Amino acid sequence: MGLSFFVMASWIGSMVGGSLFEQRIRTDRASLETLATRIAPLMAESDAQALHTQLLAAGGEMGGRVLLLDKNGKVQMDSYGEIQGERLEYPEIANILVKGQQVDYGVHELESGRELNTERLLFTRSASAAWVGYCTAGVVDASDIIGVLLLVSPVQEIMQNLYQLQDQMILIFAAIAVSALVCSWIFSRVITRPIAGLNRGIQRMSKGDFSSRVKIRGSGEMKQLARAFNSMSEKLETLDESRNQFVSNASHELKTPLATMKIMIESLIYQPDMDKNLRTEFMTDINNEIDRLSAVVSDLLTLVQMDSQNVKLSRENLSIAQLIKENAHRLQPIADQKKQKIALSLSDPCDIYADKSKLNQVIYNLMENAVKYTQNGGTIRVSLQRQGRDARFTVSDNGPGIPKENLPHIFDRFYRVDKARSREKGGTGLGLSIVHQLVLLHGGAISVESEEGKGATFIVELPLHQG
Repeated sequence: MGLSFFVMASWIGSMVGGSLFEQRIRTDRASLETLATRIAPLMAESDAQALHTQLLAAGGEMGGRVLLLDKNGKVQMDSYGEIQGERLEYPEIANILVKGQQVDYGVHELESGRELNTERLLFTRSASAAWVGYCTAGVVDASDIIGVLLLVSPVQEIMQNLYQLQDQMILIFAAIAVSALVCSWIFSRVITRPIAGLNRGIQRMSKGDFSSRVKIRGSGEMKQLARAFNSMSEKLETLDESRNQFVSNASHELKTPLATMKIMIESLIYQPDMDKNLRTEFMTDINNEIDRLSAVVSDLLTLVQMDSQNVKLSRENLSIAQLIKENAHRLQPIADQKKQKIALSLSDPCDIYADKSKLNQVIYNLMENAVKYTQNGGTIRVSLQRQGRDARFTVSDNGPGIPKENLPHIFDRFYRVDKARSREKGGTGLGLSIVHQLVLLHGGAISVESEEGKGATFIVELPLHQG
């Protein structure tokens, strides 16, 4: 960057220098051409006195030294009267005599005679150098060049101005370069700091620390990226906690029936003379625990299958109302034992294109729960109605209800409002989780409304797809 600013400063200085010299060149050329035209007849007539007078006057007017050279490049007259008879070999003279140019201009160092390149002013700079301008014009008589006029004028003031300009330009561009570097550093810190923080958060997360969060800094995309990372981290942490809780609950649910069976089997082993009726009771309990264990494993496998998204729906045309009637008929004997009433209110058959076995599992599970948790003599109300393009299926009971603080977790795996009573009733704690997943698979939604002591209502909404 510093080199580019240095080059730019040199280029601007050279451009300005070229412009200043162009102005000087036009002035000197015009004056010298006028003088050449005026003295051409005098040189042709060899009028030395008149020529000398003209050269002296012109030198004073143009502020420089005027020399008259013949067509061989020898000095015939010098307004300073010093180098008559010497041959000068400046390129500006040769361009007139050899190449036939009418006028020419160049800048040379006075002592060494080296020519100045205005495009490389910075590299030709010297504290002791004295620079002069050489302006030449041909003296023409009858279309022939009979001599050359050379004006030697000081250009030191122009050179000093150019050097000062270059110094100022370099300082300005150096200040700009430093400012740009500082701004770039600050800007890069502003940009890279959030990225570095995000990178550290990702590294912590890759090591299993899902509690990692990053500070939301900056604006625009960086702010959105930080928020997205925190949201993802939070979801992963929740998922990890859910997974750990699920493993813990599953282990507990499996361990409980195994521990019960172990105690019973040990009793049978170490009491060979146990009463026959008591032995039968123990064997019956062991069988029930095996059934319970099998139910838990079956439900776990169902949830794992749904989590892996390997569940495929075998859709067919069916009536939701018909499924409700069939399940009510299946549950009626259990309801009769508890002197319960199952009241159906089916206003529409609600034909749907769905998986019959899975939708049947949803309906049976909800209705069975209502029968199971409703006290003796209670009423289970089941309704079905069409709402636009959806079917609304509700199951209500007048049982103990669900406490408000438990409602958000009712569809969580292994979640029980009353753990002791749930196990007594044979529940695995996975039924409502499976129902929730099956409803989602059909593109529907499930919710629950309840007040403690006033029963509960489960509401299922399913989109109706006609086959």
